[in-house]
Amino acid sequence: MHYPKGRRKRGSFTFPTACAFLLALALATPLASHASSQSGQVIKIQVRASDGLILFYLDGAPSAKPACTNGHTYWMIKDEKSETGKRQLAMLMAARAAGLPVTVLGTGACTRWPDGEDVDSVEY
Repeated sequence: MHYPKGRRKRGSFTFPTACAFLLALALATPLASHASSQSGQVIKIQVRASDGLILFYLDGAPSAKPACTNGHTYWMIKDEKSETGKRQLAMLMAARAAGLPVTVLGTGACTRWPDGEDVDSVEY
């Protein structure tokens, strides 16, 4: 079928339109941060009275930590006042007392503390 000059078949994309669409999609998509994980026994739990911060260490090797951690291997309970944060701390304490290993999955972000990855989940 022949279309007059300047008219295209309905629903067709031109190269510039497709490029503009892909660029807009790329700009609208947030940069993916790399969440890490780690399995091992809890070797240290620290709870601070000054600001409520809860951090802990595991004895296993973490997967690639996000850049915000600057190479630090400790983990942060993101919101120690929340029910989830309290449950995560309880799980860590129980695992430490029983000598059981845990697996921690991170969020890929360091929002609670500038160089400690926030915990998304704890399991054992």
